[in-house]
Amino acid sequence: MDQVLHRGGATDLNFAPSADQEALREGIERLCEGFGDDYWRERDATGTFPHEFHRACADGGWLGMCIPEAHGGSGLGIVEATIMMRTIAQSGAGMSGASAIHMNVFGLQPVVVFADEAQKARMLPPVVDGTHKCCFAVTEPNTGLNTTQLKTFAKREGEHYRVNGQKVWISTAQVADKIMLLARTTPLEECTKPTHGLSLFFTDLDRDTVSVQAIDKMGRAAVDSNELFIADFMIPVEDRIGEEGRGFEYILHGMNPERVLIAAEAVGIGYAALERATAYAREREVFGRPIGKNQAIQHPLAKNWMELEAAWAITLKAAWQYDQGMNCGPLANAAKYLAAEAGFSACENAVMTHGGFGYAKEYHVERLMREVMIPRIAPVSPQLIASYIAERVLGLPKSY
Repeated sequence: MDQVLHRGGATDLNFAPSADQEALREGIERLCEGFGDDYWRERDATGTFPHEFHRACADGGWLGMCIPEAHGGSGLGIVEATIMMRTIAQSGAGMSGASAIHMNVFGLQPVVVFADEAQKARMLPPVVDGTHKCCFAVTEPNTGLNTTQLKTFAKREGEHYRVNGQKVWISTAQVADKIMLLARTTPLEECTKPTHGLSLFFTDLDRDTVSVQAIDKMGRAAVDSNELFIADFMIPVEDRIGEEGRGFEYILHGMNPERVLIAAEAVGIGYAALERATAYAREREVFGRPIGKNQAIQHPLAKNWMELEAAWAITLKAAWQYDQGMNCGPLANAAKYLAAEAGFSACENAVMTHGGFGYAKEYHVERLMREVMIPRIAPVSPQLIASYIAERVLGLPKSY
């Protein structure tokens, strides 16, 4: 055993964030202090996009977290982005704050990895400096999570593609200047594999040919969700990312980071709710004693802390795997699953700890409760994650 420890292994483990990562967390915390609970409550009530928060993130250089330095970004990894997104959500901004800049971090990874240098120079700097906002259009009404069955079709016509189809649950499309769009360029029946024949585009969102209709929804009113109706949308060939037909392969470089960042946001929301619940439990007195003195209050909150800490550990490991170029699919999915469940439980207990006041908007936990539903549902269901782990990790037969 001494020889094993001497060679490495346990003695090489280091769970402490670096000085730079601590400075990053402190910096984003300071930024978020300027956008308190009342700001997010007002944005939730009015359904107004948090333009001021987005601008502050751009001015602080946060939007280019994972963009190469050569194109105006910081050139940092998904680990650093994970720390940032948890911190934003935990500040009380929840999914409203996180989703306002979320696309900048995960969505542009296919551009960073697969675009040519001319495309990167043209596409990335305006996103980093906040000039352009982006939306990510993959999901369709009749295909759901079965991405290979997408019906939106892009037909090559000279130096343009003519695109027709429909997308749904597209965040920030009301305010976006740019759209990252996945469409089929070869009919499915002509492909040797269903993952073939899909192409990825990053282009101007032309509102004359793309109708954007907002979806009235349960929470996160500040960041819109939409259905897109696409009719003869002309996209220049120069806006196609990489090779025609390899788009599904390319978006995987966005999907795994997205799961990791969603997990970080779910953890952040969970901690935001837990902090409010424990503060209330210390202050609220019933029958002559603080309710936090009762084990029926203490134990669920203690369990929430343990679940959130465990989820955070696996989230960081998944982010580290991605940055190391390793296969992070299993852990990215597991992190999203565990963090969403832990965050939901923490928000639920926060509402119940507040009792009737948990239902009141002035205490903010009801807003967090509504928003934490997003990471439970999207971008992939807990059931499909369980199926993925069963098949890809445990080697069990495919069930769907």
